[in-house]
Amino acid sequence: MAQVNKDILIYETETTKEVLKKLDKVAVKTLLVVDKRSKLLGTITEGDLRRYILSGKDLENDIRKIYNKKPIYIKKTDFSLDMAKKTFIEHVLELVPLLDEKYRVVDIVNRNQIFPKDKAAILKKDKINIPIVFMAGGKGTRLEPFTTIFPKPLIPINNKAIIEILIDEFKKWGPSEYYLSLNYKSDMVETYLNNLDKGYKISFIKEKSFSGTAASLRLLEKKVRGNFIVSNCDIIVKANFKDVINFHKGEGALLTILSSIQHYKIPYGVIKFRRKGKVIDIVEKPEYTLAVNTGLYILNKKCLRFIPEDSHFDMTDLIKKLIKNNEKVVIYPVSENDYIDIGQWEAYKKAIDYFRINPSKFVTL
Repeated sequence: MAQVNKDILIYETETTKEVLKKLDKVAVKTLLVVDKRSKLLGTITEGDLRRYILSGKDLENDIRKIYNKKPIYIKKTDFSLDMAKKTFIEHVLELVPLLDEKYRVVDIVNRNQIFPKDKAAILKKDKINIPIVFMAGGKGTRLEPFTTIFPKPLIPINNKAIIEILIDEFKKWGPSEYYLSLNYKSDMVETYLNNLDKGYKISFIKEKSFSGTAASLRLLEKKVRGNFIVSNCDIIVKANFKDVINFHKGEGALLTILSSIQHYKIPYGVIKFRRKGKVIDIVEKPEYTLAVNTGLYILNKKCLRFIPEDSHFDMTDLIKKLIKNNEKVVIYPVSENDYIDIGQWEAYKKAIDYFRINPSKFVTL
């Protein structure tokens, strides 16, 4: 059992945006909805919030219609290890609140406490078996002057190259087939990876010229079948990829964009005005919640026919072309803290510190 972290307790009057930000602050993916006396009213999960975001409704609405009003709980006086195991197995939960005789939250128990060695079993049932493609051919100009000597995939984060960290992150989900799209200093990347002791197959796709972030995917036409994952080589996204692929298939999408829900606060008063400069309102330091492109995608092979041969073509070009041709493109939202961008200096330095402090953050579910 664990002492209740006040950060996981929320009220039903809080807005979806506020709850999203609170979920970013805690390690678990479940929050407990309580009243002013800490009596349990329900639970809300990352999945509940994802479904709400995808419904297109206003994030300023409160969570009354979103959260689960029939939560699973255990009375603290009835608690036993066997009961907790049975509850977690039956309901596939991440945490269970423990309540007193007045149904107030007094403790919580999480899955890792009950099944500390169960991570491998969780991963086994969630395995995926589709190719992973890393777009690793760019010059990495955002990381100059480092990248004038090293290609971006080989830039180290503590004791590993970025590309090794990325492959390690995907390996736990089961894929054994990897492709790297290369151009800039490709021989260095190929030599480095060929000399690693690895338990996976890796193939290299070499562009003839710098042709954009999607053009080289056309070279996969005879190598992949069905769906595959495409990732930039300077980002890490933590997600349940089994859920992502099931969502992609269930929506009948040709392309799914993993999107991070980011909160941006403007540090100034924002003026709203009309013609001739007539001011109609001023909003002091407004905050906007936006879905940003992480650079990680699920593609169906049918996307490849929309990529022209021998032309400069970016992923944004592909997305726009699919939309123009009435093909289905969808987003799968992830939280702000489940996305790390390593591709610029400030983000790179933060990533080094982050992995030093949280070495296992992106190695667990």
